Amino acid sequence: MAATRADISASFREHGLRCTSQRYAVLQYLLKHPCHPTAEEILGVVNRHDPRVSRATVYNSLHALVESGMVREVKLGGDATRFEPHIERHHHFICDKCGRIEDIDWFEPGEIAHRPGVKPRSIRALVLQGLCEPCLTQKK
Repeated sequence: MAATRADISASFREHGLRCTSQRYAVLQYLLKHPCHPTAEEILGVVNRHDPRVSRATVYNSLHALVESGMVREVKLGGDATRFEPHIERHHHFICDKCGRIEDIDWFEPGEIAHRPGVKPRSIRALVLQGLCEPCLTQKK
């Protein structure tokens, strides 16, 4: 999904969702910062630009965006739900050191799916953990 004003507005129309200034601000932030933020992180940034935006407004906007299929809600461990505009199937990698979350192209976890004696109905995205390249190459 592109991040220009016209493209964002068109995307709202395509998904049958009214383009309020608050929803626009939330989606624009997610598109420009694909860092898998929490609702509270989004609130902090959006509220700095428009102090009238409340916590309830951000949560309601996120709920509407998720329900419309424009944004995906992801649980990556921990208590906080995170949000992303990347709605195609993919996996995630979380760095143990810096906490950075990266999207990884989808691959079929073949060994798991073809175990004898089980017939999986679906396979959800995997969350891989370890060290990202910058942390691996960082001097200790």
